[in-house]
Amino acid sequence: MLETMKYLLGSAGASGYGSKSTAENVTEQSPDLRLVTAIITGATSGIGAETARVLAKRGVKLILPARSVKAAEETKARILSEVPEAEIIVMALDLSSLSSVRKFVAEFEYLNFPLNLLINNAGKFAHQHAISDDGIEMTFATNHLGHFLLTKLLLKKMIETANKTGVQGRIVNVSSSIHGWFSGDSIQYLRLITKDKSQYDATRAYALSKLANVLHTKELARILKKMGANVTVNCVHPGIVRTRLTREREGLVTDLVFFLTSKLLKTIPQAAATTCYVATHPRLANVSGKYFADCNEVCSSKLGSNSTEAARIWSASEIMVAKNSNANLDPLDASIL
Repeated sequence: MLETMKYLLGSAGASGYGSKSTAENVTEQSPDLRLVTAIITGATSGIGAETARVLAKRGVKLILPARSVKAAEETKARILSEVPEAEIIVMALDLSSLSSVRKFVAEFEYLNFPLNLLINNAGKFAHQHAISDDGIEMTFATNHLGHFLLTKLLLKKMIETANKTGVQGRIVNVSSSIHGWFSGDSIQYLRLITKDKSQYDATRAYALSKLANVLHTKELARILKKMGANVTVNCVHPGIVRTRLTREREGLVTDLVFFLTSKLLKTIPQAAATTCYVATHPRLANVSGKYFADCNEVCSSKLGSNSTEAARIWSASEIMVAKNSNANLDPLDASIL
């Protein structure tokens, strides 16, 4: 009850910020960001678009990869209308396709830009069962696996940039408190819903993908520390906000639910605050492997804090991204997981 009251009132936590803080509020004390280059996925609308707008306002050079280049160009135009001096490059990327991820990284590397900041923000809630071109359930493929490969392929560039500039690189994975709704065997459930459409539950599939984001963060932080890399990775819950994730279920019921819970909803500027705080605030130097909500460190679910499960999801993800999608191989073969 106390935590709920703090949330509703927007009471500041240890960071000095709370649920009512906005992305602009939390970046006011950021150091000079004009030398920072960032990749932000899912920046065509909602939280991602607001994150991009605020970071551009603070001087960050933006790379906006998107499945819809037209939508990304529209985001770019909106930002430039407010921040004419902003540097923004739009590129094509479909996170549900591993070949598209590889193509994007190759094109980005050709540009020979530095990379200080990677914000894995894009998210999909697939109400209908679907399988990616690589043979993986679509929500997991988009929300976790595409970001997993993207991060893996960009990590060398981030480490090189940090070494050359002396500025610590940061990776931010946007998850959700819904990750705590998943229980059971994550790999077994992914295998089940990939193979059997009748077993698909959209909410549970989404919760699994968000749990994978949390576990990815935990294991990557361990690996980066072991490497001695000057790069951190953290995970955030942006809060409850009406975004385009609900676009497939617009209507009376959805409208009624959001009306009844309106007092719990954040505005988009408030929802983007935690991402921007974790991405830029100087107080988070050397902080890695943590989970944040309302711009403060909080605990993830019990399963999300499990190191063994984090290593297991990592190993499974490595296997899945290593597969040749054109080969007749099962990326969820029980014998190798």
